[in-house]
Amino acid sequence: MTAGIPDESVALVALLQTRPDGISWSEITAGVLEAGSAVRVWEGLHQPTLMDAPGETSPLVGAARDLAEWADQGNTILTVLDPEYPERLKSIHQAPPILFARGSLVEKDQGVSVVGSRNASPRGLEIAANVAHELAMRKVTVIAGLAAGIDTAAHRAALDAGGRTVAVIGTGINKVYPAANRALHEEIAAKGLLLSQFWPDAPPQKHTFLMRNATMSGYGIATFVVEAGEISGARAQARMAVEHGRPVILTDLVVERNQWAKLLIDRPGVHVAESTGDVMAVVDGLIKTQAFVGDALQNLAS
Repeated sequence: MTAGIPDESVALVALLQTRPDGISWSEITAGVLEAGSAVRVWEGLHQPTLMDAPGETSPLVGAARDLAEWADQGNTILTVLDPEYPERLKSIHQAPPILFARGSLVEKDQGVSVVGSRNASPRGLEIAANVAHELAMRKVTVIAGLAAGIDTAAHRAALDAGGRTVAVIGTGINKVYPAANRALHEEIAAKGLLLSQFWPDAPPQKHTFLMRNATMSGYGIATFVVEAGEISGARAQARMAVEHGRPVILTDLVVERNQWAKLLIDRPGVHVAESTGDVMAVVDGLIKTQAFVGDALQNLAS
């Protein structure tokens, strides 16, 4: 705090922890983005007091203490107002108000989500590894959720190829889930990027994994679904990616086995791939399009 005024991170954490008037996190995010300041939102919801009530700690003091503790644990804390906050992610309506990161943040990171079943088939694991390897060879970040099965295969292949991988996890950043991926969790934090949108010690819960799927979609330029059942996080991410205006690439394996995939293939931006080459053709086209748009915007600005 400076001269009695809480800084933006402290004010945002205090808002999220106290949720004045019962407002949701998404409402807080929207309000903070509209106002351009968490401090302004906090002050609009709280009358200033000269001192805390006896025996009570101010939410701002508590938030500042928590932020200091989280930073001491080795975390980088990003709020939706920070310039380092992932640019693409900010554009979706499920943008997390706060992110906890370990590893290297890359401005305008170009990544593709590789998602699928935890109980993957040998063919699915092979497809995930092959595509992740090819993405790494093109300097495209491999995004996955650090789950067993497809996620693990994608992260591992990207690292083995010397590429960059981002793990968007469904727990707090201090937790490891599944426990079998502890070494991979630590390796990604050291060589890539580990991201969580939950309080650092938050346990795994069903709804948190769906929330992280939305974040994965928002972070990347496309989602590639290797294998997925009729009810799965990968299916949910494919649907959310379409809503976000992000391309979705489905393997023929997914389309053959799932009614939801058959219904999705007629939507704009949805592609079906029968080989690694098909997947990379879509990705290469996206990269070229983005480069063209970037150059055009730069020329307009100059």
